[in-house]
Amino acid sequence: MAHRVTLIPGDGIGPELAEATRRVLDASGVGFEWDVVEAGEAVIERHGTPLPEYVLESIRRNRVALKGPITTPIGTGFRSVNVTLRQALGLYANLRPARSMKGLETRYENVDLVIVRENTEDLYAGIEHMVGPDAAESIKIITRTASERVARFAFDYAVANGRRKVTAVHKANIMKLSDGLFLESCRTVAAQYEGRVEFEDRIVDNMCMQLVQKPELYDVLVLPNLYGDIVSDLAAGLVGGLGVAPGANIGTEAAVFEAVHGSVPKYAGQNKANPTALMLSGVLMLRHLGETAAAERVETAIRDVVADGRSVTYDLGGTAGTSDMADAVIERLAAADDAERARPVAPAPAS
Repeated sequence: MAHRVTLIPGDGIGPELAEATRRVLDASGVGFEWDVVEAGEAVIERHGTPLPEYVLESIRRNRVALKGPITTPIGTGFRSVNVTLRQALGLYANLRPARSMKGLETRYENVDLVIVRENTEDLYAGIEHMVGPDAAESIKIITRTASERVARFAFDYAVANGRRKVTAVHKANIMKLSDGLFLESCRTVAAQYEGRVEFEDRIVDNMCMQLVQKPELYDVLVLPNLYGDIVSDLAAGLVGGLGVAPGANIGTEAAVFEAVHGSVPKYAGQNKANPTALMLSGVLMLRHLGETAAAERVETAIRDVVADGRSVTYDLGGTAGTSDMADAVIERLAAADDAERARPVAPAPAS
């Protein structure tokens, strides 16, 4: 039976990336029915908002969405569509794997980190106001319910994926009540997994230094919203940048999978944007849907194309276009399928 998935092409380079990723996923052997809905700058004039209700309705109905990048103005204009989506749909856990890829020149090898970011509160709750004409105030919200929920997600992910350790990241030495509550909540949840998953905590500034010095010491990190936003980009930088960084936003009723980089409007329509991050987000989606074998095949094909280096986009050192790179991944999938079909079948044992 085909999986019905909401597809949000996005702004700028988003539609090109979404089309490349859709073609790769369609070539995976998994059946999809794509419910394509528009969001972002292009719909504001018609609907008065970058996130019309029909988009949310589609995701609630299908429970799974793949989203291209959407432009968010800095300082003025509409609020982030990403933040609004997460809050409206209760997508409380942001999952950001960061894993080294052969073929990418970076300062590190064999990095394999998973960032789990709380997605619904902290300073991203958007509770801010002016205090007189020359000062502004933002209110940081941390609750036990949300903190324990995201900590449990991190530990469950560690158990399900054979990870060895969860590190809670905080600033409880200074923000003793808010970050203190987050750390206390993580410790409470960690006690329920004792003997199965190791637990430790790190202060966020020290964590950033540690990741730059010795990322191999860490495994799964769980963080409040703001620190998670910052540290997940730092982790992406360790493995090649946002162009190869997949992302997932997961709740109890829905999940949205997205590349975490921007929409880069100046490159829109030029067939030159790197689709790796969104394609790897598609891999996360396949795993979420229970299509584990297909996820492994698609990820292997993407990694092989990047390692080969001949059919990759300019930012990865190649000359291929967005669609050409998708073609190369699809060709790898087809070749792997042919090799599997040609493999001799072992004879049945004699009775």
